[in-house]
Amino acid sequence: MIGLLVLAQKDVAFGLLEAVDHVLGQRPPALVAFPVHYETPPDELTTALSKAIRAVDQGEGVLILADIYGATHINVACRLLARHRVELVTGLNLPMLIRVLNYRDLPLDDLIGKALSGGMEGIVCATEFCLLDDAKHEVH
Repeated sequence: MIGLLVLAQKDVAFGLLEAVDHVLGQRPPALVAFPVHYETPPDELTTALSKAIRAVDQGEGVLILADIYGATHINVACRLLARHRVELVTGLNLPMLIRVLNYRDLPLDDLIGKALSGGMEGIVCATEFCLLDDAKHEVH
């Protein structure tokens, strides 16, 4: 099983895992939130993130799903990619996370594609659908 690490600002990481618990009814194994605090020095962040990666690694690699490319914690994660069997995908959203959890039995390289497609397909402009739905329920 691929280990999953949700790397995001403070409560965002925990909030996403709480949403997963609600949607799936339970917390899947080898899924960990790694909340980032702005005041954490990069060297401490490197040590803690490396430890978290080892904790979720089940022998098939780890996929880090992270919030925003270019942030300090992403730069730290990038430096750890060569030390561990890890892939990093940024732009994390709940649809991406749910998609990944539904396909965790795939090889790590294939799971990256599922993460990207789940994240992108979860972003929609819902206005048209909402207006159509409102029209169906309009009282005449």
